[in-house]
Amino acid sequence: LASSLIAGLSACSLKAPELPPLESLPAAWKNAAGFPVASPDRDLARWWKHFGDPTLTRIITDGLAHSPDVVSATARVREARAVRTATAASLFPFVSGSGSAANRTVDVRGLPSVSDTTYSAGLDASWEVDLFGRNRSNLAAASAHVGAAAENLHSVRASLAAEIASAYTNLRADETRLDVLLRNVATREETAQLAEWRWESGEADALESSQAASSLEQARAAIPALHQSIAQSRNLLARLCGRQPGGLDSLLSSGKHRIPDPARRLAVGIPADTIRQRPDVRLAGYQFISAVARTRSARAEQFPSLNLSGSVGVTALAPEKLFDPETITTSLVAGLTGPIFDSGRILANIDASDAVTDQTLQTYRGTVLTALSEVEDALIACRRSAERLVSLEKATELARESDELARQRYEAGEIDFLTVLDSQRTL
Repeated sequence: LASSLIAGLSACSLKAPELPPLESLPAAWKNAAGFPVASPDRDLARWWKHFGDPTLTRIITDGLAHSPDVVSATARVREARAVRTATAASLFPFVSGSGSAANRTVDVRGLPSVSDTTYSAGLDASWEVDLFGRNRSNLAAASAHVGAAAENLHSVRASLAAEIASAYTNLRADETRLDVLLRNVATREETAQLAEWRWESGEADALESSQAASSLEQARAAIPALHQSIAQSRNLLARLCGRQPGGLDSLLSSGKHRIPDPARRLAVGIPADTIRQRPDVRLAGYQFISAVARTRSARAEQFPSLNLSGSVGVTALAPEKLFDPETITTSLVAGLTGPIFDSGRILANIDASDAVTDQTLQTYRGTVLTALSEVEDALIACRRSAERLVSLEKATELARESDELARQRYEAGEIDFLTVLDSQRTL
């Protein structure tokens, strides 16, 4: 029997499910011309450290440790591993033990009561021989689910780090805007004071002074909105890190309040490396592998199953007699069961599993296409933003010169105040 089982298991061995071949990936990014090529083994696990901002690094590290989303995703990994362990147990025999002591008393009228005690112990074992791989397919599906849960954790961590970095950058950008706005307000206060003096001295009419005061109040009106955005960004960062509002205020108030400055020239890898690095792609891949394994398990329901069960028991009138050979009884039963008529239930389950496999396959392909598209979009944004930044820097310098020149000409009485306001708004 053992030899036949080994031969059957060897003949029915299952190959682990694999990902389907994808359409040929491009050898290089369409919009990567001019970017240096990154090393395939470049470590991106702590990409935020390249910004050189200790506060940003501390906040992201804190968020990855305490965010409810990360803690929940970590618990799902533990759950998936426990389910896999439970599923793997189906490949091995199940053994249980029992023991009892029974007392019996016989009463006969006119005679003394007679009592005896019977002791018994036993071991029962059962094993479903996985002839056609149903249990092994379930184990493969559970293992793929563990991989999917782990990649979901990586995806949550990557998304959280990106969201924190984005919120932190917006916060520092708003703080910088506020600083620029306060300096502009100070400049317009000087201009408004000058216009008022000119009106009082009769060198200009009241319209000029009114226009200067209106421009000043318009600039001041933008201050509350920036204060609101700054406070809300701080609350957002606290929430992302699993803290109550205000929990990071002391940390955010320390250090330099500067916008994180990334490298101007980004190193870009090849598409195949990017696909391998993205946890969302790997997650979709594991989901497809799990679906394939579930389909194999559903197909195995069509075939017979072999169950072996055995027991060893002893019954004696005294505890010391339990291990006498005369008291031992054994049994071994082999049973073969298989479906004959189930009203199409098994075939319907197979069709449903096939449909799920097709869905996960298309999800996997769609995720790969999304990954390629997102990287191309990011490269376009990097390139065009860099071009726009160069032009804006030139425009800012020219606007600063124009504003200074307009103020000088206005103070000399060569131009009217509207020209000064236009140059200030432009700057």
